[in-house]
Amino acid sequence: MAALLTAIGVTEIYRLGPSDAFRQGLWIVIGVAAFGATLFWLHRDYRVLERYKYVFGVTAIFLLLLPWAPGLGRTINGSRLWIHFGTLQFQPSELGKIALIVFLAAYLRERREVLAQGRLKDWGPLLVIWGIAMLALFVTNDLGSALLYYGIFVAMLYVATARLAFVAGAIGLFLVGAFAVSQGTPHVRDRVTNWLSPWSSHPIFCPLNRQMELRQNCQSFQQVQSLYSIGHGGFGGTGLGHGIFTGKTGTLVIPDLNTDFIYSALSQELGLVGVAALLLLYMAFVLRGFRIALAATDGFSKLLAAGLSFSFAFQTFVIVGGITRVIPLTGITLPFVSYGGSSVVANFLLVAGLLLISNRANRAGSDAGEAAVARPGAQSRPPGARAA
Repeated sequence: MAALLTAIGVTEIYRLGPSDAFRQGLWIVIGVAAFGATLFWLHRDYRVLERYKYVFGVTAIFLLLLPWAPGLGRTINGSRLWIHFGTLQFQPSELGKIALIVFLAAYLRERREVLAQGRLKDWGPLLVIWGIAMLALFVTNDLGSALLYYGIFVAMLYVATARLAFVAGAIGLFLVGAFAVSQGTPHVRDRVTNWLSPWSSHPIFCPLNRQMELRQNCQSFQQVQSLYSIGHGGFGGTGLGHGIFTGKTGTLVIPDLNTDFIYSALSQELGLVGVAALLLLYMAFVLRGFRIALAATDGFSKLLAAGLSFSFAFQTFVIVGGITRVIPLTGITLPFVSYGGSSVVANFLLVAGLLLISNRANRAGSDAGEAAVARPGAQSRPPGARAA
C-alpha cells in the first residue's frame, strides 16, 4: 500500500513537473534506503529503543528548533521550518514527529498506571518535553504540525490510560487555545476567515499588493482555486494529463500544487471515484496499522504502533479536511503522495516501525502455536494418566 501511494504521487508530480518528479524519485531512493537500514538495525529487537526514551524526547525538540540555527534555517511562506545545505532542503519536524512518538510510547508504557492517578510529579517530564515541542512549533509558525503533534499526544494518552476525562480536558484546552491564537495571531486569523468566508462580494484590503481586492483574488485565492479544481473533476475526472492547472501565461493556477494541494490535482484528473479509492487506500493502511497494534504482545509495541498509525491517519485528515473546507487549511503534506523529501523519508521510517512490530507479533504467535502442536498428547491424555 505504501508503494502504491508513492507511485500515485510520483505519477501526478511528473505530470505537474518532470524535474520535481526526478528529485522526488531521489528522495524515494533515500527513504527506501532508510527503511532497509532501520529493518536491518532493529530486526533483532526494536524494543531496545525504549531504553533511550529521553534521548528521543530531546532529539525531537532539537529537530524542531534546528531551523532557528544561524545559517541553516530558511523561512518559506511565513513559516521557518526548513534547513538547507547548499541545494538540499529538509524539514526536520517530520523526523521529530517519529522521535516524539517513540518517546511517548516508552514513557506512557512505563508510567501509564501512575498517570491515571493524576500525580503532578509523574506528569512533569511528559508535559515538559511535549510543551517545549509545542512552543517550538508555535515559534516557527508551523500551526499544521502543532495540530498534528497535539492530536498524537492526546490519542496516545487515551490509548495508554483509557481515561476519557483526559481527552475531554485536552479538547477543551485546545478549543480555548485555538480561539486565543486565532484572535492574537494575524496569520491564524486569516486562515480561519478564509475557511469560514473564502468569497467576498465587496473589495477588501489585500496585504499582498496593498490594494483593494475581492478576498477570492487575494487571501483565499489558493483555497478557492483548489475548490474550483475539485468541482471541475466531477464524478469521473478529466483523466490523467487533461486537468487544467496553468493559466494563459503558463503559471500555476493553484500555488504549491504539488505539495499542499496535490489532492486538488488528483481530484480534478481522477474525479470523485478516483480520490474515493485513494482515501480508501489510506483507510486500509490505517486499519492494518491498528491491527498490528492489537496483535502486539507488549505495551511499548502497542503504543508505538498505535501512535504511528494515528499520526498517519490524522495527518491525512488534516490536509484533506483543510483542502475540502472541513477544517481550516494547514500547510502539511499528504503522506507518500505530496512532493517533499523529508515527508517521504519519515513515512518510510513509519512503515519500517510497523513492519518490525508486526513481525515480532507474528513470530510470537507462531512460536506459541508450534509449542502447542509439539505437545499433542497433553490435551488427549485421560484424567489421572501419568506421563512417561
